[in-house]
Amino acid sequence: MNQALLQIRQKLKFRKPAFIRQDNPKRPKLGDVWRKPKGIHSKIRHHFKGRRKMPSPGYKSPAKVKGLHATGLEMIAVSSPQDLTKIKKDSQGIIISKSVGKRKRLEILKKAKEANIKVLNLNLEESIKKIEDFMSSKKKKEAKPAKKDTVKEAKKQEEPKESKETKETADEGKKEIEKKERDKVLTKKV
Repeated sequence: MNQALLQIRQKLKFRKPAFIRQDNPKRPKLGDVWRKPKGIHSKIRHHFKGRRKMPSPGYKSPAKVKGLHATGLEMIAVSSPQDLTKIKKDSQGIIISKSVGKRKRLEILKKAKEANIKVLNLNLEESIKKIEDFMSSKKKKEAKPAKKDTVKEAKKQEEPKESKETKETADEGKKEIEKKERDKVLTKKV
């Protein structure tokens, strides 16, 4: 019976117009969120022919399927693996919150797969594979730089010993050259 009602809802939603706020094209700052027109001379409020339609109870979907997913399951938001214990497999499906990170998302997906719970906003197999690939590539990237760092650090430790000596001699040479130039400037006759 729910499937028949879901099909009816789909047909109704297909015919339903977009309810846009009055004068939206004239004043884009207002946005398109519906607000009931309250003006005395409003053509939409008076239901004049050829004008925009207003929301009314006739556009409602059947009460038994209101708020259900297209599959006929009730949508339950999940943000941790513990939330899965409250789910009824036959009548509810889960939607994983956007703010859940990859590691916890992977945990939730694996538990949902074990418990045979439907995930409504993701493809279960593809999502698990993508996250696992990402995690493995991240581990590989973290492992490689550790070797390079040790080589760089060894070079840095060797360089300062040599460079200190060369810097001192270079600094002394520069100071002498600058001193000679100053002496030339001072001794010039006008």
